Amino acid sequence: MLIARNITKKFAGVVALNNVNLELHPGKVNAIIGENGAGKSTLMKVLSGVHVDYEGDIIFNNEVLQLTGTKDAEAKGIVIIHQELNLVPGLSITENIFLGREKCNAIGILDKKEMTRQTQKLLAKVKLDADPAALVGSLKVGQQQLVEIAKALYTNASVIIMDEPTSAISDKEVDNLFVIIDELRSEGKTIVYISHKLKELFTIADRFVVMRDGCTVESGVMAEMTQDALIRKMTGRAVNGPAGNTKQTFTEPVLRVQNINLKSTSRHGANVLTDISFTLHKGEIVGLYGLMGAGRTELMETLFGLHPKRATGNIFVHEQQVHIQTPIQAIKHGIALVPEDRKAHGLILDQKIKTNISITVLNQLEKWGIVLHNKKETRLSKDYIQRLGIKTYSENNIAGNLSGGNQQKIVLAKWLATNPRILLLDEPTRGIDINARFEIYNLMKKLAEAGMAILLVSSELPEILTASDRVLVMAEGRLTADMPVTEATESNVLKYAIQHNITA
Repeated sequence: MLIARNITKKFAGVVALNNVNLELHPGKVNAIIGENGAGKSTLMKVLSGVHVDYEGDIIFNNEVLQLTGTKDAEAKGIVIIHQELNLVPGLSITENIFLGREKCNAIGILDKKEMTRQTQKLLAKVKLDADPAALVGSLKVGQQQLVEIAKALYTNASVIIMDEPTSAISDKEVDNLFVIIDELRSEGKTIVYISHKLKELFTIADRFVVMRDGCTVESGVMAEMTQDALIRKMTGRAVNGPAGNTKQTFTEPVLRVQNINLKSTSRHGANVLTDISFTLHKGEIVGLYGLMGAGRTELMETLFGLHPKRATGNIFVHEQQVHIQTPIQAIKHGIALVPEDRKAHGLILDQKIKTNISITVLNQLEKWGIVLHNKKETRLSKDYIQRLGIKTYSENNIAGNLSGGNQQKIVLAKWLATNPRILLLDEPTRGIDINARFEIYNLMKKLAEAGMAILLVSSELPEILTASDRVLVMAEGRLTADMPVTEATESNVLKYAIQHNITA
């Protein structure tokens, strides 16, 4: 269906793609696999008309394509669903699907009835039970993902590129997505699927293409590959897994929370968090698990002082009660939060790496109290680039140009620079490759061994069970379980994560 031949793409002299060659087969799910920074997303942007200045050829249905933009690609039958969803929250589902391609009647007036009718048809196809008039901003992330797929189907595309489509959706929504992909495959569509979750690739993919350092290194049939072999091809080496859990007794409390409540902004008289109490000890990694909507992120934000007017309860740091009304106060008490959405809340994407790392400690980098000491800032950023293995040619590189895994390391560096005693990690490995993931696990272990207390939120149960010493479970804003990781299994953690197990 589509062939990429000798594709080379450079950014400011840096080679992102180097003579890439691949073939995409119709009626197949073609997995593009590689570490962060391997060039996967850049290649997909070339194939979908986002990047039009490149060397090499794209051959589509036996014709050489010279795309002029994404609209041109869509017209020819190639669409991309980006990892960061391309929707307008303040517009309805119908308005999002038809944005830029509105239907009008014979006298030039918007044909709202026809657009609504077609939207209903598309929503039925992607199995989304929603009102076409509903605002996209009111939908869950998984539902928004289905709206993006509906947009792609409206164009009647023959090649559909999905970049990390399951990074922010629940297991049930993943199952639904796979059913839709199976139907598209049976219709002869060419599906390009990018994901760092190897387990789901072995479930859904027919073929694979491995990329490494901007090059394609191998392709083949997924059924003939093992996970270990695939990892070796991705990295060019065997990947060292995370250090295993050790049976330890943690006795020194660092963070103790007592009866934390958080009022809802949308439901009068209701709580988002209700009577949350737990203790986090020195050197301990506590995993916090819950299904979507359980209140995990809201708990982390409350501990960091982001919801002072709606929150009640007591927080103790080293057994001293503290009153945290702002993030600045949280930082002063040694608390740092790595947020769930690194692009929206963790980074200034158009600023340099060193600017992003130093922003939390500007008071330590001042010269005469009025200007920034450039040498100190450079020294600090270089130190963390080396310590965390951030892949970049310079601390002056723009943060938005780095891969997801390296961006996550910048966010970690920013907060580690404050020398926190308590580190709150909200989905720290979302959207990053297996090697970067293990690097973050091992960094967590080292930080814990040095005495840091870590609270880890993750939607992935295997991650919680791999990285934690103890597991907390939330459901519907309440804490439903607190157990050592040695007693935690996927089945009993899930049992506590389901609402009907909550007792009054």
